[in-house]
Amino acid sequence: MAVGKRKMLPIGIENFEDIRTENFYYIDKTGLIKELLDSWGKVNLFTRPRRFGKSLNMSMLKAFFETGCKKELFEGLEIWDETEICGRYMGQFPVIAVSLKGVKGSDYSTARSMMCSVIGAEAMRFQFLRESRKLTDWEKSQYEQLAYVDVTGRESFLMPDSVLMESLKTLSILLHKHYGKKVILLIDEYDVPLAKANESGYYDQMIILIRNLFEQALKTNDSLYFSVMTGCLRVAKESIFTGLNNPRILSITNVRFGEYFGFTDGEVRELLAYYSLSGSYDTVKDWYDGYHFGNVDVYCPWDVVNYVDDLKADPTLVPQNYWSNTSSNDVVRHFIEKVGDGLTRREIENLIAGESVAKEIHQELTYNNLYDSVENMWSVLFATGYLTQRGKPDGDLFRLSIPNREIRKIFTDQIMGLFKENAKKDGNALESFCEALKTGDAKSVEQQFTAYLKKTISIRDTFARRETKENFYHGILVGILGYKGGWYVRSNKEAGEGYSDIQVEIEDEEIGIVLEIKYAHDSHMEALCREALEQIERKRYAQELYEDGMHTVLKYGIACYQKECRVMCSS
Repeated sequence: MAVGKRKMLPIGIENFEDIRTENFYYIDKTGLIKELLDSWGKVNLFTRPRRFGKSLNMSMLKAFFETGCKKELFEGLEIWDETEICGRYMGQFPVIAVSLKGVKGSDYSTARSMMCSVIGAEAMRFQFLRESRKLTDWEKSQYEQLAYVDVTGRESFLMPDSVLMESLKTLSILLHKHYGKKVILLIDEYDVPLAKANESGYYDQMIILIRNLFEQALKTNDSLYFSVMTGCLRVAKESIFTGLNNPRILSITNVRFGEYFGFTDGEVRELLAYYSLSGSYDTVKDWYDGYHFGNVDVYCPWDVVNYVDDLKADPTLVPQNYWSNTSSNDVVRHFIEKVGDGLTRREIENLIAGESVAKEIHQELTYNNLYDSVENMWSVLFATGYLTQRGKPDGDLFRLSIPNREIRKIFTDQIMGLFKENAKKDGNALESFCEALKTGDAKSVEQQFTAYLKKTISIRDTFARRETKENFYHGILVGILGYKGGWYVRSNKEAGEGYSDIQVEIEDEEIGIVLEIKYAHDSHMEALCREALEQIERKRYAQELYEDGMHTVLKYGIACYQKECRVMCSS
């Protein structure tokens, strides 16, 4: 196949019809339809981390069930072979589909207005109800309250509370009467309004709104055939699902539906082969695989699609952190800040090193107490995809680990960021360390650098090459020196016949410093210090400093092992 004729990758496209009609690559998840119907549930809630294809699956469900379905969209897909299901269900139902992911107001009034707008916009899809012969004038007036258009043609969605809280139920009743068939209700990202409300201080008001909206639509709604909801967290039943009988919770620990959110290994191999990128399989797996949903191991689809798209343009591109581009990662920062408050450095260090920790997980949470305790935060990290399970749980006890290189980098970036903030605040320690460094006091440098190492979380990786392990110590030193005023610090600067780890120029005093860092796999640190000094001389790392006018150049060989270091200096 010629490269120009290959399908495009659907970056950020969540509309099933667009993907199927506009020549986009689609990984078939229509088996979800059959399993959903075979394992029937009146109200189904799928909880998955963000970026795992929830919205696309909801769009696919809408396209399949909704009256007027374009059946050709499903030709050749897995569900197409299920002739009995297609004949009975395809295109047979009125479907109400709303996404709450955009309900993110900075205050309750704005968020409420956004909610009205979302539901009102969905109601506008059914303008034929205005002329329906099956509705009474009073019922049509009810519809007008949901999708009101004034004489200027502008849409107005400022519903009173009584209308808003019953809006989904009202629309269900009207559609049921018009079509003579019960309604399928799809609610995507149901918990986003709660997350934003918690961040912005109007959580109690939003809880009341969401609780009433859902209770009317899902509990007392005789016009409902079934409902599918998606979200990130499994919000505690008593907070918004009070009185709702037996909602079926399909979380990341449930053995059903695991392969329908995320890409399986076989699907990734096929995708890479299609774009002639099979040689990148190990890298993709190392960086974006590692999630365990139920009994299935999956990749993050957002990451895979983005990286493959970038690789098409540049096959030499190193892996990128696409997850961070769509999330603030605040939960990781809050978690790390809990060190000493129920969380130990050793636990985080073990996670960073690729090991697992056993923790009790509470799958039902409320947004207003996510950060109340370390115990809750373990559960949040698990539910949001920053941690995943390894092996089978023992009741509520799970073995948790960081899923892959990408998420590990998020943790290490947050750790280094917090270290730099703390180093900047401790001006006395900074001045003392830098003074020892510029005067050639290797013993004091060693003592004070060791003190820094003991105060921070070690970033080690039991599977990394030695060069990678050196990066942690390199980062600590750059983080310290970067806050020293008047010091020009360069990292991995090309110098002489290679690259020195760190170079410093103190221009006012015409002093230059070269630091070469080695990681010791054992206790032979003095030998490594001498090796580092010999490397500085052999590769002439100091040459550029002399050329820049530095009259004195201090050369440091630094060897590190866990939280210990040795330092030697020559000039």
